[in-house]
Amino acid sequence: MALYIGLMSGTSLDGVDGALAQFDGDRMTTIAAAYITFPPSLRAELMALQATGANEIEREALAANQLAQHYAQCVAELLREAGKRPQDVRAVAAHGQTIRHRPELGFTRQTNNPALLAELCGIDVIADFRSRDIAAGGQGAPLVPAFHQALFGQQGQARVVANIGGMSNISVLSGDGRVIGFDTGPGNVLMDGWIGRHRQQEYDADGAWAASGKVVPELLAELLKEPYLALPAPKSTGRDLFHLDWLDARLAVHAPAAPEDVQRTLTQYTAVTLADAIKACGGGADAVYVCGGGAYNSVLMEALSQELGKQVLVASTQALGIAPNRVEALAFAWLGYRFSERLAGNLPAVTGAQGERVLGALYPH
Repeated sequence: MALYIGLMSGTSLDGVDGALAQFDGDRMTTIAAAYITFPPSLRAELMALQATGANEIEREALAANQLAQHYAQCVAELLREAGKRPQDVRAVAAHGQTIRHRPELGFTRQTNNPALLAELCGIDVIADFRSRDIAAGGQGAPLVPAFHQALFGQQGQARVVANIGGMSNISVLSGDGRVIGFDTGPGNVLMDGWIGRHRQQEYDADGAWAASGKVVPELLAELLKEPYLALPAPKSTGRDLFHLDWLDARLAVHAPAAPEDVQRTLTQYTAVTLADAIKACGGGADAVYVCGGGAYNSVLMEALSQELGKQVLVASTQALGIAPNRVEALAFAWLGYRFSERLAGNLPAVTGAQGERVLGALYPH
């Protein structure tokens, strides 16, 4: 048996989720979970680094150092909660913070300082999980479908796992071992950006602001013209495409709408793009299990359910025994375990890589 810590900070840029998991062969048990919020200054800098800017190499390096400090805090909290020592843990698997994702140009960038993290924690660190897949001709994302299959796959039962973080992705688990997965489009990223602009809030808690508005059909139709949505899989996306400037350009061609109506329309946009992808590729699945922050937005969950129809169960992964906000951190703990065992962490059918690859790079403490 071996203990691994997984750390994940996603495109929502709100903080780091951590999970401590025990592996006994292929059997995984969650031991502890923790969450560390990013201070506004770090969140703002990570947001700014999504685009080119002055002195960005130095700024990224400094942000990576700050990020490592917060990762170390999360590790310390996990150890405290579980009553474990650093030497009890085989490795920390740290995804880093994606600031650029351009697989079409042959690179992805997850800022991080894994060497500093190893020094701070006194534990081996495994990082840089996406680059090996991209080097093999893949998208480097999404990586979670392999974990979804290992954790949630059920022989003879077709189901979909939808992760709604900053972006949305789906894992179609066919029930016979076959897996399809790709990024469907935006998750919370546009909703978060819009409420931040108008109400100075980081996110729309439970979709309350969206619930006060109404869908604007003409705007929704305009948003659905985005060419990415029609691309075949494998595909992945991020803030490089979906951001407030992208939204502003589409708002500019329509009559002004109330901010709360735009928020409701953005919520519907996430639901429709997810549902369209599931209906096209879901393989007859009669259940969709949602993880990520979007699982806590009841307006979004209801919109997704309505788009899929009454014949499809829509529930959070809590129904399968795993809290929605723990799934991605556990996924990286699993990827860390796979790296240590020199087992492949990618699914070529999902990412488009030329074959299975061991993902990650080791920074011994």
